[in-house]
Amino acid sequence: QVQLVESGGGLVQAGGSLRLSCAASGRSFSSHVMGWFRQAPGKEREFVATIGWSGVSTYYADSVKGRFTISRDNAQNTVYLQMNSLKLEDTAVYYCAAAREITRVTMSMAEKYDYWGQGTQVTVSS
Repeated sequence: QVQLVESGGGLVQAGGSLRLSCAASGRSFSSHVMGWFRQAPGKEREFVATIGWSGVSTYYADSVKGRFTISRDNAQNTVYLQMNSLKLEDTAVYYCAAAREITRVTMSMAEKYDYWGQGTQVTVSS
Protein backbone atom coordinates (compact mmCIF):
# COMPACT_ATOMS: atom_id res chain seq x y z
CA GLN A 1 0.00 0.00 0.00
CA VAL A 2 1.29 3.44 -0.97
CA GLN A 3 -0.26 6.73 0.12
CA LEU A 4 0.58 9.86 -1.85
CA VAL A 5 0.33 13.51 -0.86
CA GLU A 6 1.05 16.28 -3.37
CA SER A 7 2.14 19.81 -2.53
CA GLY A 8 3.63 22.87 -4.19
CA GLY A 9 0.78 23.98 -6.38
CA GLY A 10 -0.34 27.58 -6.58
CA LEU A 11 -0.84 30.63 -8.75
CA VAL A 12 1.97 31.66 -11.07
CA GLN A 13 2.31 34.00 -14.02
CA ALA A 14 2.90 32.66 -17.49
CA GLY A 15 6.59 32.05 -18.01
CA GLY A 16 7.13 31.33 -14.35
CA SER A 17 8.10 28.17 -12.52
CA LEU A 18 6.71 25.86 -9.87
CA ARG A 19 8.01 22.71 -8.23
CA LEU A 20 5.52 20.07 -7.22
CA SER A 21 6.34 17.44 -4.64
CA CYS A 22 4.69 14.13 -3.92
CA ALA A 23 5.46 12.48 -0.59
CA ALA A 24 4.82 8.76 -0.40
CA SER A 25 4.29 6.55 2.59
CA GLY A 26 5.10 2.87 2.62
CA ARG A 27 8.33 0.94 2.36
CA SER A 28 7.77 -0.10 -1.24
CA PHE A 29 8.08 3.37 -2.78
CA SER A 30 11.39 2.61 -4.48
CA SER A 31 9.87 -0.36 -6.32
CA HIS A 32 7.08 1.69 -7.90
CA VAL A 33 7.10 3.62 -11.12
CA MET A 34 5.90 7.14 -10.38
CA GLY A 35 3.94 9.42 -12.64
CA TRP A 36 2.36 12.84 -12.83
CA PHE A 37 -0.98 13.43 -14.50
CA ARG A 38 -3.13 16.54 -14.77
CA GLN A 39 -6.77 17.34 -15.31
CA ALA A 40 -8.13 20.67 -16.50
CA PRO A 41 -11.79 21.63 -16.03
CA GLY A 42 -13.99 19.83 -18.50
CA LYS A 43 -11.15 17.69 -19.80
CA GLU A 44 -9.98 14.15 -19.24
CA ARG A 45 -7.02 13.36 -17.03
CA GLU A 46 -3.86 13.42 -19.13
CA PHE A 47 -0.38 12.02 -18.76
CA VAL A 48 2.41 14.47 -17.96
CA ALA A 49 5.52 12.49 -17.04
CA THR A 50 6.74 9.25 -15.54
CA ILE A 51 9.94 8.04 -13.92
CA GLY A 52 11.24 4.54 -13.39
CA TRP A 53 12.00 3.06 -10.00
CA SER A 54 15.72 3.88 -10.21
CA GLY A 55 15.18 7.41 -11.50
CA VAL A 56 17.17 6.77 -14.67
CA SER A 57 14.28 6.38 -17.12
CA THR A 58 11.99 9.34 -17.64
CA TYR A 59 9.28 10.00 -20.20
CA TYR A 60 7.25 13.11 -20.95
CA ALA A 61 4.16 14.15 -22.80
CA ASP A 62 5.04 16.14 -25.90
CA SER A 63 3.23 19.16 -24.48
CA VAL A 64 5.66 19.47 -21.56
CA LYS A 65 8.87 18.07 -23.02
CA GLY A 66 11.75 20.50 -22.54
CA ARG A 67 9.85 22.51 -19.90
CA PHE A 68 9.07 19.98 -17.15
CA THR A 69 11.46 17.67 -15.32
CA ILE A 70 10.44 14.69 -13.21
CA SER A 71 12.80 13.36 -10.56
CA ARG A 72 12.68 11.20 -7.46
CA ASP A 73 14.51 10.76 -4.18
CA ASN A 74 13.98 7.22 -2.97
CA ALA A 75 15.68 7.96 0.35
CA GLN A 76 13.05 10.64 1.00
CA ASN A 77 10.16 8.72 -0.60
CA THR A 78 9.45 11.76 -2.74
CA VAL A 79 8.92 12.47 -6.42
CA TYR A 80 9.14 15.94 -7.90
CA LEU A 81 7.90 17.78 -10.95
CA GLN A 82 9.86 20.91 -11.82
CA MET A 83 7.76 23.03 -14.14
CA ASN A 84 9.41 25.88 -16.04
CA SER A 85 8.17 28.25 -18.74
CA LEU A 86 4.61 27.66 -17.62
CA LYS A 87 1.81 28.38 -20.06
CA LEU A 88 -1.84 29.19 -19.57
CA GLU A 89 -2.73 25.73 -20.85
CA ASP A 90 -0.76 24.13 -18.01
CA THR A 91 -3.51 25.18 -15.63
CA ALA A 92 -4.95 22.02 -14.08
CA VAL A 93 -5.10 19.87 -10.99
CA TYR A 94 -1.90 17.84 -10.91
CA TYR A 95 -1.95 14.31 -9.56
CA CYS A 96 0.85 12.05 -8.45
CA ALA A 97 0.43 8.33 -9.12
CA ALA A 98 2.29 5.10 -8.41
CA ALA A 99 2.33 1.89 -10.39
CA ARG A 100 3.63 -1.55 -9.42
CA GLU A 101 4.02 -2.63 -13.02
CA ILE A 102 4.13 -0.41 -16.10
CA THR A 103 5.48 -0.68 -19.60
CA ARG A 104 6.48 1.80 -22.28
CA VAL A 105 3.12 1.14 -23.86
CA THR A 106 1.03 1.60 -20.72
CA MET A 107 2.96 4.30 -18.87
CA SER A 108 0.68 7.07 -20.11
CA MET A 109 -2.52 5.23 -19.18
CA ALA A 110 -4.03 6.48 -15.95
CA GLU A 111 -5.91 3.22 -15.38
CA LYS A 112 -2.61 1.33 -15.11
CA TYR A 113 -1.57 3.23 -11.98
CA ASP A 114 -2.48 1.69 -8.65
CA TYR A 115 -2.30 4.59 -6.22
CA TRP A 116 -3.21 8.27 -6.51
CA GLY A 117 -2.80 11.42 -4.51
CA GLN A 118 -5.55 13.95 -3.90
CA GLY A 119 -4.14 16.47 -6.38
CA THR A 120 -2.75 19.98 -6.17
CA GLN A 121 -4.05 22.96 -8.14
CA VAL A 122 -1.75 24.79 -10.53
CA THR A 123 -3.08 28.00 -12.02
CA VAL A 124 -1.13 29.94 -14.62
CA SER A 125 -2.24 33.52 -15.20
CA SER A 126 -1.48 35.93 -18.01
